[in-house]
Amino acid sequence: MPPRHITPVPGLRSQAAPRRRWWILGVLSMAQLMVVLDGTIMNIALPSAQADLGFPDGGRQWIVTAYALAFGSLLLLGGRIADLFGRRGTFLAGLAGFAGTSVLAGLADGFGMLVAARAGQGLSSALLAPAALSLVGVTFTDAKERATAFGVWGAAAGAGGAVGMPLGGVLTEFLSWRWAMYMNTMAAVVAFVAGTLLLAPAPRARTSRLDVPGTVLVGSGLFCLVYGFAAAGNHPWTSVATWGFLAVAVALLVTFTWWQTRARHPLLPLHIVLDRDRGASLIALFQTSSAVFGTFLFATYYLQHSLGYGPATTGLAYLPMIGGLIGTSPLATNVLLPRFGPKAVIASGAASAAGGLALLATLGLDSAYATAVLPALVLTGAGLGTIITATTSLATLGVEAADSGVASATVNAMQYVGGSVGVALLNTVSTATTASYLADHDTPGALTRDHAALSGYHAAFRWLAAAFVVCLFVAVPLYRRRGADRRVNAAAERTTEVA
Repeated sequence: MPPRHITPVPGLRSQAAPRRRWWILGVLSMAQLMVVLDGTIMNIALPSAQADLGFPDGGRQWIVTAYALAFGSLLLLGGRIADLFGRRGTFLAGLAGFAGTSVLAGLADGFGMLVAARAGQGLSSALLAPAALSLVGVTFTDAKERATAFGVWGAAAGAGGAVGMPLGGVLTEFLSWRWAMYMNTMAAVVAFVAGTLLLAPAPRARTSRLDVPGTVLVGSGLFCLVYGFAAAGNHPWTSVATWGFLAVAVALLVTFTWWQTRARHPLLPLHIVLDRDRGASLIALFQTSSAVFGTFLFATYYLQHSLGYGPATTGLAYLPMIGGLIGTSPLATNVLLPRFGPKAVIASGAASAAGGLALLATLGLDSAYATAVLPALVLTGAGLGTIITATTSLATLGVEAADSGVASATVNAMQYVGGSVGVALLNTVSTATTASYLADHDTPGALTRDHAALSGYHAAFRWLAAAFVVCLFVAVPLYRRRGADRRVNAAAERTTEVA
């Protein structure tokens, strides 16, 4: 989700002619839509890709995780690179890399090539997204125009999520899952050509420096964290391949935290995350992002494998959920948050999402869409929309102008890293539950396998519901009890002033 307010970088002004700035916004919004869309479009295509390439269930989460991990762990670095080498050049480099890696993903002839290409897409997006967001800020300096520009930017993000699932379904069913990747290439090429013609070089922030040790520490730590959870699908928790990587991850991330207190130009200044409300919001975002990625992944397999839906029908089945997510977003920030404060709003969103996921965990092999699947998806989507928008607004509230980019990148990183860790852990739970069911029911046959797979999906949905219960008892109590309304109203005023 895009931040609610972005303050221009001091000393930087738009280099574009006034008559071209709306065309520039179109290019930047297309890039934002493309980044968000790529995070969802592969979910629908994943079962077809798995059948085509023949990789096991234990590896399917890496198709999603490879993109999310590379994107989330390198977002902060991408913002620093844009400052050092120029936003225009970083933006175009990200587009070029995204186009090339999307072609490789579409041409993948094996599991390893597809995972590597997806990781390349995530790396390219980590360059692309922060640079594009910065370009919006420096292109629109008039207050009223900035409000319109960031409204369009936000709509592009929402459209990416809404379009990704049905588009991926249509492409997969009527062409091939590979076209879900080729579509990204075509969009990136168009945006690259338009960006080359429209964007002018802008001054660099020469005070920025690259925190190389911090980048290595956090990137390695996050990789080990996700790999450790993923390895549990093929190794017991007592195996070094599991707990060893998790232990190394903890050590690296603790060292990263220590280094950020010593570094002259820290990758993540710790005061960004130590604010009580912001810290609570980041925790909630981490948990919610796990639910977003996990719900799309396992609900897709349930709809296609358990209910027998085709890819296109599966994509259309998600539209009510996306509608609930988009519909509750403005309601949460414009009405509920100023009136009731963060505790009540985040708690209600968590309760709604937990209820929807609990319903998903009760669905059977013959559940009707209208009476069973639809209510669960809508309830889940409404809860996710409430939490994501409210926590994103609160996570960027009260940040100094000089730190607004870092705060925004931190929000994005928490979302995508949370998603990658969540998918890895949930896939471990699901595959272990499926294997346990098969071991306990030695009757051969397709029906037994179907029930075994369904038990794995149910386990994943139950864990996701439990994550929101944890959110109720961990993140929600951290929010300040008093002054919430004043803080939210101040954010609204600041949005008006700087937008």
